[in-house]
Amino acid sequence: MKYIIKLFPEITIKSRPVRKQLIKQLKANLRNVLKRIDPDLKVSGQWDSVEVETGTDQQDVIDQVTESLGHIPGIAHFLSVQKYAYESFDDTLEKAKTLYGASIEGKTLCVRVKRAGQHDFKSIDAERYIGGGLRQHCNAKGIDLKNPEVQVNIEIRDKHLYLVDQKYAGLGGFPIGSQESVLSLMSGGFDSTVASYLTMRRGIKTHFCFFNLGGKAHELGVKEVSHYIWEKFGSSHGVKFVSVPFEGVVAEILQNVDNSYMGVVLKRMMYRAASAVAEKMELDTIVTGESVAQVSSQTLKNLSVIDRVTDTLVLRPLVTTHKQEIVDIATQIGTYEFAANMPEYCGVISDRPTTKASMKRVLEVEEKFDFTVLDKALDEMVIQHIKNVVEDFNQDVKVEEVSVLSDQLASGETVVIDIRHPDEEEKSPLELDGMTVEKIPFYKLHTTFKEKSLTTEYLLYCDRGVMSQLHAQQLQADGYTNVKVFKKEK
Repeated sequence: MKYIIKLFPEITIKSRPVRKQLIKQLKANLRNVLKRIDPDLKVSGQWDSVEVETGTDQQDVIDQVTESLGHIPGIAHFLSVQKYAYESFDDTLEKAKTLYGASIEGKTLCVRVKRAGQHDFKSIDAERYIGGGLRQHCNAKGIDLKNPEVQVNIEIRDKHLYLVDQKYAGLGGFPIGSQESVLSLMSGGFDSTVASYLTMRRGIKTHFCFFNLGGKAHELGVKEVSHYIWEKFGSSHGVKFVSVPFEGVVAEILQNVDNSYMGVVLKRMMYRAASAVAEKMELDTIVTGESVAQVSSQTLKNLSVIDRVTDTLVLRPLVTTHKQEIVDIATQIGTYEFAANMPEYCGVISDRPTTKASMKRVLEVEEKFDFTVLDKALDEMVIQHIKNVVEDFNQDVKVEEVSVLSDQLASGETVVIDIRHPDEEEKSPLELDGMTVEKIPFYKLHTTFKEKSLTTEYLLYCDRGVMSQLHAQQLQADGYTNVKVFKKEK
């Protein structure tokens, strides 16, 4: 199978040296991705288009190549074609009858010919001759130049004839590696996954940085979606996945920062950390999924205050995009299910967030923060090649959920631990007849648990069951097998 790759239009308007460099990068990317599928695959072409030819007739390999071409940045669209030596109009008509005859019987048709090189005819001459011949010999309903039921696409390039089987949409954008690299802040939700995809599509090599607020299970989820995006859209280049343990930073904020400024300070701490990671990796830019006014920390006033914490360039591909547009893109690229099942932490930090943070007030608030906690988080960060994160995926981290508290559980051998934030717990206290309920905020859970009895069964509780599941998974991973999740019946 042969494919003709049509370049993204912005590539074609670049200066000659830049265009040549972009095409060279695209060809290298095509080889890097597609030769894993077909080692005998060939990539050629220099200026107007690029040609890809598979070295096999195995349909599963051809299908994989076709799918992969639709996900490689820099391609406007691509055509699967049959290639022949060009001889004459009559020879072209005979080949077209063989390939298209059955599909145009009883239907209106139109023939479009694109021509390159020196010939003694024009494209319209070929269109009229071949179109008339197909109508006459294939029982076509007629010719319709505006809204044909079947459009026959033919290319004649110098001495070569290409009959187009099918046209496929490309991803657009620039080839990855043609722009500088960035560090994308990944929470695993809709915004960060879509923002990372958009930077890849623009030709930017995109590394991932995750601030772990919720234990091993959340980290695994973010690793999984990051690997998915990379493998689908950016696997022409190797990138890194960085995980920074941020539970201690969150605990420090919750204990020492005024409630209304918690969200802004958390973002500033993330930007500080991300800038340090970027500097370590010799990157000049960080990327976020922030969109103006989507949440309290993303008002223009707050974004201005947050940005001032770093000199590193911050890119926001979604800055004016509304939520439904973001969700639609996530659905299109296949990250919707990942994001929809990823834990959200929007309500964890503050229930009375400021939307007009004062720089002076932020600096006063941050004076109470122990920055050795942030330094410790950076010292403990883990950097992995994105290919290696899949090693973590096969871990079974699902923890048993208990929804009915029997008399046996109420005997004193089982304790329910409410891990919600104190503000959340105060609004809606957990009351269970005959059961012991302890209140341990999630950010204190792991340090406190070292003092717990190994013979008592503990059931972790939160409103939605997300935080409790994540922390139960982490505790079990740490060796506490006497931990389950309590899911209150509605």
